[in-house]
Amino acid sequence: MTAAPAPEPLGALEALHSTPARRYLAPDPIPDDVLRAVLDAAIRGPSGGNAQSWGWVVVTDPALKAPVAGWYRENWERAYGSRRAQILAAPPGTEGLTPRGYLGAEHLAHHLEEAPVWVFPVLRGAADATNPRIGSSIYGAVQQLVLAARAYGIGTSLTTLYGGHEDELRELLGLPADALTMALIPMGYPAKGRWAQPKRRPVEDVVHWNRWGTPPPAAGGRG
Repeated sequence: MTAAPAPEPLGALEALHSTPARRYLAPDPIPDDVLRAVLDAAIRGPSGGNAQSWGWVVVTDPALKAPVAGWYRENWERAYGSRRAQILAAPPGTEGLTPRGYLGAEHLAHHLEEAPVWVFPVLRGAADATNPRIGSSIYGAVQQLVLAARAYGIGTSLTTLYGGHEDELRELLGLPADALTMALIPMGYPAKGRWAQPKRRPVEDVVHWNRWGTPPPAAGGRG
């Protein structure tokens, strides 16, 4: 039996700066012990009151993936498919989804079920929740899953584009009545692209100091 690959020795900040969404994923299987190590890192993440009122549903069965992938593509076409020509023709610097980002997301929509592993982070007691911050009890742990996968060279993306079918999904996955899926994370070894720092607006454009509209101190300006 071939030993599973060891994780890459990544510093925390290096991992944080080099973990973009990876949407071109190979169908190659992920070893069970690697997947377990990634999930074990995820559950070390924070949860509200340390209640850990969660579950992590791992899906590898093509029969379970098929209907979800269908719902995903329906939502993709409704939200983005009709705008394909417009987005792909957008000039550089246009805000929102870039042509390159669109093509990656489109590829994922058309090949979602080919990702060898899906993970649904599931929050208990959330099915009827009205608190808009309910996801804060699990999304910190979700990011730990993403970063742990990165250490093993596994690509991920976080999506909720299967939404609108929660009752069907609950039945399909046998979830408790009070449970709500908080995302779908397809996982796989990257088939295209590279680990690189995602492009983001600079700190000065998005950070407010003490009050909204007050810019942060200039770099090196606080002595």
